[in-house]
Amino acid sequence: MAAAAISHLRRVAPRHARALLYLSTRRFSSAAAGVAPLAAVATSARRLLSTSVDSGASSTGESYKPPLFDPFRAASLASSAPPLESPPIEELPDDAPPPPEEEPGLPAPEKDPVATACQHELEGLKAWVETVRSRNESTEEKEAWSLLGRSVVSYCGTAVGTVAANDPSTANQMLNYDQVFIRDFVPSAIAFLLKGEGDIVKNFLLHTLQLQSWEKTVDCYSPGQGLMPASFKVRSIPLDGNSEAFEEVLDPDFGESAIGRVAPVDSGLWWIILLRAYGKITGDYALQERVDVQTGIRLILNLCLSDGFDMFPTLLVTDGSCMIDRRMGIHGHPLEIQSLFYSALRCAREMVSVNDGSNSLIRAINYRLSALSFHIREYYWVDMKKINEIYRYKTEEYSHDAINKFNIYPEQIPSWLADWIPEKGGYLIGNLQPAHMDFRFFSLGNLWAIISSLATQRQAEGILNLIEAKWEDIIANMPLKICYPALEYEEWRIITGSDPKNTPWSYHNGGSWPTLLWQFTLACIKMGRRDLAQRAIEVAEKRLSEDKWPEYYDTRTGRFIGKQSRLYQTWTIAGYLSSKMLLDCPELASILICEEDLELLEGCACSVNKSARTKCSRRAARSQLTEAPEVMRARHAVQLLHPALFRSKQSWIKLSVVKTRLQSRSEIAPFFFTDAPSVTSLIAPCILCHLKEQDQLNTVVGGAEEHSTKSGGR
Repeated sequence: MAAAAISHLRRVAPRHARALLYLSTRRFSSAAAGVAPLAAVATSARRLLSTSVDSGASSTGESYKPPLFDPFRAASLASSAPPLESPPIEELPDDAPPPPEEEPGLPAPEKDPVATACQHELEGLKAWVETVRSRNESTEEKEAWSLLGRSVVSYCGTAVGTVAANDPSTANQMLNYDQVFIRDFVPSAIAFLLKGEGDIVKNFLLHTLQLQSWEKTVDCYSPGQGLMPASFKVRSIPLDGNSEAFEEVLDPDFGESAIGRVAPVDSGLWWIILLRAYGKITGDYALQERVDVQTGIRLILNLCLSDGFDMFPTLLVTDGSCMIDRRMGIHGHPLEIQSLFYSALRCAREMVSVNDGSNSLIRAINYRLSALSFHIREYYWVDMKKINEIYRYKTEEYSHDAINKFNIYPEQIPSWLADWIPEKGGYLIGNLQPAHMDFRFFSLGNLWAIISSLATQRQAEGILNLIEAKWEDIIANMPLKICYPALEYEEWRIITGSDPKNTPWSYHNGGSWPTLLWQFTLACIKMGRRDLAQRAIEVAEKRLSEDKWPEYYDTRTGRFIGKQSRLYQTWTIAGYLSSKMLLDCPELASILICEEDLELLEGCACSVNKSARTKCSRRAARSQLTEAPEVMRARHAVQLLHPALFRSKQSWIKLSVVKTRLQSRSEIAPFFFTDAPSVTSLIAPCILCHLKEQDQLNTVVGGAEEHSTKSGGR
């Protein structure tokens, strides 16, 4: 039972791990022999859920050491014919003895509640996939599916991805639009997964993983082993010099052929996010547990978690290393990379195999998650109140208690910001470095901060409030502005280098990108604002098909098709399809969404000691919660039963109602309203194990109202 529970814990942690932890701490009346496996389960649960650094870890010099590169994996992946399938199971010979029969009268083994919960979740997702497949599609959707099917790329007889664009008008000037980009394929993969077509996604994940081990060299320098390619192309080459026989090979681009020769930092992050989504919706967790996949995850994490000169938990990257792949002044610590980094860490923590060899990696992930969430929430967030504080900053503060920690000069506040930001709302700024804040609004980074719960509940609501209040600036005639506002005049000439493609309100400089629609839909579903997503989709539907599915739109309000925009852009098509399916079946959004990790707020990433040089600021992050942590735990525990019931905006759960339903349980009542930080691990399994009937569930959910004062103010 312990082995099975730990296996499932890896897949669904931290969501069901709390229930597992409770089961291990209950006062069982069984014999002592049954206690040892449960203790092992509890240890694994705590290790996976813990977000603080172990007491034995040093906060100054001892950090995670990446494992050596596996030469066996490198040799096995060097072949051009990738091993897509696991080895076949050997059949027993005919003369093999039959398996021993079970003795009659033995009691049936206990059902693992965590396994049961996982199975129910998977069955629910598959049921919604069937709903998507059987739904009536509009004319625009049928056209989009037809175009998406034409963009599929095959390698050795199997589908491995989709080309970036399939524009017949530019057949002689394809540049790299005929390649399969990792970031571009993600919305296509989501569309295929929601439609129940997972084979192409599995093939894509394994083939790009194979490319990870290839030698990558720019001039005389080779980047890290964990780097994933930006794109790849299927090429046919003569076989052994024979002009009549050809073989197909994958030709990857790690940035050595890209404009500017920039490594794609976001490729590996998107790969991890997609791997988790594939496993959740298909139930094919065996793919995540493969040795080569586990090695690929670790190589990516090694690259991201490696030590450097940085004083901040954010990733330091160059300009053009993400969706904005041209010079746009985002070098440093851009929000888009940080949001994807946080999401990838959350996803990787669920998928990394739990064993003695992964303990240090899990500690490093937890440490970075805690530090990164605090850093972004505390220093990247701006609203009217925060801007007023920056306006009154004192500079040149040399102190451990400095308020203006990054020495930001108030004169950096742009003139447009004070009149643009609404009274109710805010957003995460685009970049933060010493003496520099980039106050531009970047859509992808803010949206993915909501999806991954990098932003707090209050901040996420503020971001959507801002988008709603500034609809004509961010949505207008075509969703969604990639950034706002555009760089103009001298600022454009200096920052972009007078880039003719990134002129004001065009391309990455304030252009409107329809592919962002699916991420906007995800964020709206998570926050219970499906009405906003519906409005945006209706705006896009008026033009996309008629305009032949362009890559981006120009002008301040997105009225013109981009001057260099490719038509029949695949991720525009896939983004629209994914948005429609997610809006019709919002339960499927759970494959990409990460809920708030409460342990990140209870733990501390800074290993606080009594020295005056080290101060904990965790209370500042906790203060941004709109709910008491105990109330959030109770709400998330009930949500384990039926997440769909909590799509509406709900602030408080009346804990006394839940208590009333369970107070008759003698083994639960003494622990239910304690100050112990493991209250979540108590509530979740109580509800999972004892409230099974639908009428009881409705009683609990129906009790959602203002927080009860009977619980002592907690």
